Amino acid sequence: MRARIYQPAKTAMQSGTAKTRDWVLDFVPASAREVDPLMGWTSSSDTQAQVRLRFATRDAAVAYAEEHGIDAEVIEPKKRRANIRPRGYGENFVPERRGAWTH
Repeated sequence: MRARIYQPAKTAMQSGTAKTRDWVLDFVPASAREVDPLMGWTSSSDTQAQVRLRFATRDAAVAYAEEHGIDAEVIEPKKRRANIRPRGYGENFVPERRGAWTH
């Protein structure tokens, strides 16, 4: 069994970082998906592809994989810079505003 351990990136619909702090262990699909000719549904005989385990730390995920004999590849996350602007949106509503309000 092969698996990968990673921290998921936030989706395009997220503005915050919810569900991106945990580490995830996913199993690599062992067989290709097939299309049912009658209904058009996509299916697979590989049930391990449905399993997704979440861990609080990277070390806990690696320890679980070693304990259960799972060949796991760890994918390190790319850290994002903080998007902090010196004069942000809240500056528009300060009572001591210097300029005229423009839209």
